[in-house]
Amino acid sequence: MPKILLFAILFFTACSPLLPSKNTPHYNAKEKSQALKRANILNNRGVEAYKHHDYKNAIKFYQQSIAIKEKFLGTENLSIATSYNNLGLIYKKTKEYQKALAYLFKALNIRKKILGQKDSRTAESYNNMGTLYASMGEIEKAINLTHQTIQIKENIVQKEKIDTAISYTNLAVLEAIQGDNKSAIEHHKKALAINKSIFGEEHAVTQLSYKNIAQLYFATQQYKKAKEYASHIVKDEIKLEDIDVTQQGQY
Repeated sequence: MPKILLFAILFFTACSPLLPSKNTPHYNAKEKSQALKRANILNNRGVEAYKHHDYKNAIKFYQQSIAIKEKFLGTENLSIATSYNNLGLIYKKTKEYQKALAYLFKALNIRKKILGQKDSRTAESYNNMGTLYASMGEIEKAINLTHQTIQIKENIVQKEKIDTAISYTNLAVLEAIQGDNKSAIEHHKKALAINKSIFGEEHAVTQLSYKNIAQLYFATQQYKKAKEYASHIVKDEIKLEDIDVTQQGQY
């Protein structure tokens, strides 16, 4: 079987806990704080041992850190998910694949429950399980998990593009208020390019971008260009009027 190179993701820093487990016993704040500091020290020792390829001690330190976190935070916590993830990847290094699978699966379940299916950390868990299955020679499972990783990452990228388009629109509106219509037009065009690629020509958001640009060209007496962009507005009666900043992406 050809050698497969896939990248696993190892977190070296402990995440801050998001929510304590409902079944976690109550401890006073000082006791809990001291215990979690101890857990982080052990976690960091595990990181250092891992960096020096001392996997035996890395496993020992991570297990001790996890035991403290489970006691004080419960078993459904993002910090523990990170520790499970790291321990699973160390077991992968030592080729103890069943142990690696158990811990990576625990990390994935916590992240799915707390963060949902669309978060990058959930994607990273899918990726790490995929690389593990590839190492185990179970290629079909590795492919399925990698597909799930890609789907989440693509959704994240798309959301970031949409947010960028909204920011371009906000900036353009502010520039227009200041009288810098040239810069406003350029930033509306950048928003238009993103909106068109994601939503298509006739979506309301894309139509708004066309309208904003047409209105600014009309306001600067560039009537030929105003007519060009207004010709793309297909859903509304074309009215060249003042820009309504409340229609997309309020600042």
